Amino acid sequence: MAILSRSEAKQILDKVLKYSKAEAASAQLSGSETGNIRYARNSVSTSGIVNDIELVVEARFGKKSGIATINEFSDAALEKVMRRAEELAKLSPDNPESMPLLGAQKYLPVNAFAKSTAGITPDQRAKAAADSIAAAKKQKVVAAGFLEDTRTFAAVANTEGLFGYHASTSANFTVTMRTENGQGSGWAQSDVTDFATMDTGATSRIAAQKAVESQQARALEPGKYTVILEPSAVSGLLGFMMWSADARTADEGRSFMSKKGGGNRIGEKMFDKRVHLYSDPTDPNVPAQPWSDEDHMALSRIDWIKNGVVRNLPRSRYWAQKTKAEPVPRPSNLIMAGGDKSTEQLIKETRRGVLVTRTWYIRMVDPQSLLLTGLTRDGTFYIENGKIKYPIKNFRFNESPVIMLNNIEDMGRPQRVGMGGFSAMIPALKVRDFTFSSLSDAV
Repeated sequence: MAILSRSEAKQILDKVLKYSKAEAASAQLSGSETGNIRYARNSVSTSGIVNDIELVVEARFGKKSGIATINEFSDAALEKVMRRAEELAKLSPDNPESMPLLGAQKYLPVNAFAKSTAGITPDQRAKAAADSIAAAKKQKVVAAGFLEDTRTFAAVANTEGLFGYHASTSANFTVTMRTENGQGSGWAQSDVTDFATMDTGATSRIAAQKAVESQQARALEPGKYTVILEPSAVSGLLGFMMWSADARTADEGRSFMSKKGGGNRIGEKMFDKRVHLYSDPTDPNVPAQPWSDEDHMALSRIDWIKNGVVRNLPRSRYWAQKTKAEPVPRPSNLIMAGGDKSTEQLIKETRRGVLVTRTWYIRMVDPQSLLLTGLTRDGTFYIENGKIKYPIKNFRFNESPVIMLNNIEDMGRPQRVGMGGFSAMIPALKVRDFTFSSLSDAV
C-alpha cells in the first residue's frame, strides 16, 4: 500500500478533509517503498525493503494550528486524526507569522517515475553489488558500498481547493574502495531516476582505480592552489551556499547575501559572469516535486544566479507580505550550467594544481562571509604539466563558495549528483587560489 495512485490518494485526502470542523484544514499523504543492499569487505552484509505511508493533517482556527499524523486509513481513523489536530490547534498559541492556506494551484506536470526503478528486484540489487565487488577484486582492493532504490508518492490537499499529486523513483549508489594495506582510498557515486541507466561496475572501477593510485601519498605544503573539484566535491560546497541563501536572513543582516546598510544583494554581480544557477522541476535530468514542502507553492523554472548576478532568493509568503515583495519558494532541485569538457580535459590543461575527488565533513565558520571548513577525502592528487603526477595527503580547507565562484578558471560538463536530500546537475570546476589550511592524516 506504500505507493498509491492519484485517485486513491485523492479519495483519502477528500475524506479526511470532510471530517474537518476547523476554520481551515490541510492534509498531506506520502508513501515510499525503499529497497537497499549494503556490503563491506567485499561481502554483502544487509539487504531489505522498507514500506511506509503517512498522513499528516493540519487544522486551523485563526492563527492557531494543530498537526496530527496517522498511518491507518479507515473512516474511524481519519476522523480521529482530524479531531486530534483540532484539539491541538485549540490548545496552541497564535502563530504571528501564520499565512492563509493557498487556493488551487497549477502544478507543472513532471515525469519522474521510471518503471525499471519501480520494478527492481532483489536479484537486480544483488547483481549490482556483485558487479561492484567484482571490480574491487580485479584491482585487489576492498569495497564498501550502498545501493538504495526508492519509489515514492506525495499528495497534498486543503479545504481551499488545492490538490496535487507527484510520483517519483530514484536510485543512489555510493562506494568506497580501500587498498588492503589501508594506504589508498577511492570513492564514487551514481544517482539516477531510471535504474536501467545505472552501471555499478563502471562507477566502482573509478573508485577502485583511485584507491590504487592514491597509495604512498606525499605531503604537500598547505596554501593556496589551483584546484580541480569534481562534481561531488563542488556539490558539498554549493549545497551550503544555496541552503544559506534566503531573503529574510539577508534582509535581517544575518547572511552573506546581506547588503551593507540593510536589504539584500539581489541585482548585484557577486560571482564570475559564467556562473548560472537555476532550478526547474521539469528538467529531464533531475525531475523533481513541482511544489515546495513549506506551504505547497507551485514551483517553476527560476534563475537564482545568472551571468554572475543574484536574480532571486527564496522568500516565504510571510516575509514577502512583510516586505511587499513576491514570494519565492525554495527549489526541489538545482542545476549549474557548465562547459563541455571532461574532468580529464581539465586536468590536461592544468600546469600545476590539485585534483579533489570529494569534500567531506563540511561545517560553517562564518555565515556573514559563508566561510566553510572541511576535508578532502578518498583520492587527492597533484597535477603537473597536464598529468596526475602523484597522490597527496588530504587537506583541511577553509574556503567560501562565494570566493570559489569568483575564482573559476574553467568548467566541466554537468553531472547528476546527490545534494542534501535532492538531486542536482553540477559541473567539475577548475578554481584558482583555493585555500588549504592544514594537512589531514585520513586517507
